[in-house]
Amino acid sequence: MNTQRLMKILLAPIVSEKSTMLADKHEQVAFKVCSTATKGEIKAAVELLFKVEVEAVRVINQAGKQKRFGRTMGRRSDVRKAYVALKAGQEINFSEAA
Repeated sequence: MNTQRLMKILLAPIVSEKSTMLADKHEQVAFKVCSTATKGEIKAAVELLFKVEVEAVRVINQAGKQKRFGRTMGRRSDVRKAYVALKAGQEINFSEAA
């Protein structure tokens, strides 16, 4: 796979109460990913950037909500999320990786 493309796949880690619970219990990490990313590309990008072994990748497309901005109706953008399951003993520490 193209290394330049893999560097653009992962947009940001998702740090929330739900994602920290997943990391503790199930050794999974949540990422906001590019809307055109495939599971194989996400797996290769995580392994390349963080030097860990990935067991499985689950992807969801979260539709943006309709919100009111003053008088006009607006829409938040759609988000594609990836939940990456790491192999046993693997861990990603975002403070060291940055």
